[in-house]
Amino acid sequence: MLMTHPKSLMTGLLVAVSFVACNRDPVGGTDDPTTPPAEQEIPITGAAVPGMESYDRFIPALMRKYAIPGGAVAVLRDGKLIYARGFGYADVENRKPVEPDALFRIASVSKPITAVAIMKLVEDGRLTLDDRVAPLIADLAPAPGATVDPRWDEITIRQLLHHTGGWDRDRPDGGFDPMFRPAIAAAAVGAPAPASAETIIRYMKGMPLDFDPGAKFAYSNFGYAILGRVIERVSGMPYEAFVRARVLQPVGARRTRQGRTRLQDALPGEVKYYFPGAALNSSLVPSVFPGEGMVPATYGGFYLEALDSHGGWVSSTVDLLRFLAGVDGRNDRPDILGAGFVAQMTASGVTTCADGACYYGAGWFVRPTHGDANWWHGGDLPGTTSLLVRSYHGFSWVALFNANAASAGFDSELDAGLWTALAGVTSFPSHDLFSTFP
Repeated sequence: MLMTHPKSLMTGLLVAVSFVACNRDPVGGTDDPTTPPAEQEIPITGAAVPGMESYDRFIPALMRKYAIPGGAVAVLRDGKLIYARGFGYADVENRKPVEPDALFRIASVSKPITAVAIMKLVEDGRLTLDDRVAPLIADLAPAPGATVDPRWDEITIRQLLHHTGGWDRDRPDGGFDPMFRPAIAAAAVGAPAPASAETIIRYMKGMPLDFDPGAKFAYSNFGYAILGRVIERVSGMPYEAFVRARVLQPVGARRTRQGRTRLQDALPGEVKYYFPGAALNSSLVPSVFPGEGMVPATYGGFYLEALDSHGGWVSSTVDLLRFLAGVDGRNDRPDILGAGFVAQMTASGVTTCADGACYYGAGWFVRPTHGDANWWHGGDLPGTTSLLVRSYHGFSWVALFNANAASAGFDSELDAGLWTALAGVTSFPSHDLFSTFP
């Protein structure tokens, strides 16, 4: 776990393994696709914002250092979108620059979206945070002959939201993340491969828990996979349909969709995913789809469809700031949750920072400070790095990239550098760019 501190305006980041502008023309760039990314000029798209050049300097420098092909950054101030630009390449092979509102896989930044969907069901009176999970997914039977750990009956919605449900993927004596075992899970219960989220739940019902529910914090993608199924059972709708209808469309995040594993199924406007400094096909692995052979690790090394409620969304920086502005507890844009439910979502959870000053609430890391709080979430998958931040002093920002750096230093430098770039702004615009994006 990597954590930064609030001194000098830091938020912190946990790594979990994420327009129709006045100027769309790339700035700079090179036509030679063989030039190593670290040596290339970084094209920048979107309208330049006078006074905010600190971002235009920082992001390209960070991308060169870590050989990241493409990214996008957007900044919100007092409910207004004041900055949104694309950097580098959405498609390296065809030299296509990243547009400011390009779509990216957002990995674990999906978790706040799922948490808000759960809170909508709580607000509707259809669920409580202390409801037991087991009755809601009783239809998902374990493999024949499997013994179900009796502690399953103790697990609550709140514990899944807080990552205290009972699974520890980092347990030194055999911990694992079942979301990335699609073939093993499918075989265990005799289901088609690759395993769906429901198949993985059935598989895990036949495995013992790692600790008593509620006993400690252990980051769990699997817990959020269960929450997706809870949303389906309680709402009577598919997970994606409910979230889009009750969370995303009401805040105007209409382009945000569930992603797909294969390159040919990418959404219109979605970037390609790479390893730093590498061509698309440089890292081949066995496909999760039986009989498909070797595929790029970013397009078949894992089954994105099964990650839906913990890591499967595809979004843009602009849509994610629309989402955040609709749940941030501030008065500058209408919230889709009542104030009491926003407070519940970010109320005290299990401490996660080494300094004891931050915790994981319901889908958010939270650091109380200056009479308010910073909220954030990061995401990381092969080909994806994402960061979403709500600061204590009226700003929010998103950074999305189409590679995940091999070094953890990228994540900490990104987090710290975005705070530094904000501090380096010489003047803030009065405009609101939201209306320039669909």
